[in-house]
Amino acid sequence: MKFKLSRLLIVVIPWLCFQGCNHKTAKTAKLDQFTNDSAKVAVDEAFQPFFDQEIYVFKALNSNMHPRITYLAENQVVNLLLEDSIRVALLSRTLTPDELLTLKQRTLNPTMDRFAIDAVALIVNKSSADTSFSISEIKKILNGASGSDKKIIFDNPNSGMFKYLKDLSGSKDLSQKNIFSLKSNKEVIEYVAAHPDAIGITDFSWLNDPGQDYANAVENVKVASINDDTSKKLAGQYFAPSQTTIALKQYPLTRSLYIINCTGSLSLGKKIADFVKSERGQLIVLKSGLLPDNIPDRQVEIIKK
Repeated sequence: MKFKLSRLLIVVIPWLCFQGCNHKTAKTAKLDQFTNDSAKVAVDEAFQPFFDQEIYVFKALNSNMHPRITYLAENQVVNLLLEDSIRVALLSRTLTPDELLTLKQRTLNPTMDRFAIDAVALIVNKSSADTSFSISEIKKILNGASGSDKKIIFDNPNSGMFKYLKDLSGSKDLSQKNIFSLKSNKEVIEYVAAHPDAIGITDFSWLNDPGQDYANAVENVKVASINDDTSKKLAGQYFAPSQTTIALKQYPLTRSLYIINCTGSLSLGKKIADFVKSERGQLIVLKSGLLPDNIPDRQVEIIKK
């Protein structure tokens, strides 16, 4: 009996060790795909113009790192994060309590760092006489209560912009017949440039330094000024989006940008987040037309002659 038990132990113990090693290896491999130097990062496609610049400089400074950047609508980015397909994301909002709970159930504790503030811009055709709107007027237009026959154009119903407009208007679906969605901010700009009866809603960063493929369209639109008539302090004053009006809280249509990292302290995601928040990363934000969370200092040397 003892002989049989010994033979059984000789077979079972190595098998258990092998299974334990396999489990550890699988777990390590799962973690490694999120923390290695070519990990995948998902970014809200609304912020591609400036984030392309961030990643270009990051790679130039870290030649051994090759993050794979994918640009998607906000809903798709969040879904990938919740499905544990990615662990680093860039969004125009923080995660909701339910989303945080889903991640924490997987023992993931995300950090959410704000690094910039973006303006939501209203654009009209260059020939349009409409160059200014109040917040109340915008809400009426979005709810179909303004009596205007203008077409309202935004990027797509899975975007962060769609959620922003729903929150602004108090509408659950923005289903009015004069509201249309396209596929991207670039398409919104191109549509408004070609249609005098349209009002486009887009991220300001797409207008500040346009690519050659749609620069001509930007030349044929105007950015409207906005009055926050819900504010007693600013009542009657209209402001166009700019870094100054955002910083002074004069321009009312803004969104904070966050980098969300679930990979821990020693990872590619942490390195990207640290770079975006660094002085060099914040300078890139500044040059793109967004407002950096930490405005880099400018040192002026005065030479006496």
